[in-house]
Amino acid sequence: MTVQIAHLYGTACLAIVFFQIALIAGAPLGRYTQGGTHDGALPMSGRIIAAVSIPVVLFQGLAILSAAGFPGLGWPTWTGWVAFAVQVVSTVLNWITPSKPERAVWGPVMLVMAAMALVVLTA
Repeated sequence: MTVQIAHLYGTACLAIVFFQIALIAGAPLGRYTQGGTHDGALPMSGRIIAAVSIPVVLFQGLAILSAAGFPGLGWPTWTGWVAFAVQVVSTVLNWITPSKPERAVWGPVMLVMAAMALVVLTA
């Protein structure tokens, strides 16, 4: 079961990466990210933040997959805990954002992802 949960976590991370790519490409989803201060497409500074978040999210996914024993990774266990810490911070930030659409969408998603990461790390 732990491996399946890790796979779900990794899949969610990939979905977030695709969301970030859409933001970089100019998708009008600014209300759903970075505090919701932009109704349409993000300005260049917001797109840069989206680009920087991609390797962070990929790290998180790979770290949790490694913690579940995914073949070929073999990362130290502490990387999974770092990924979990980043996930918890993301969860809190998405629940306290002034953007109602961001809270409604990303708050629950981040909370479920944090729970999945914790399950994998404590199994």
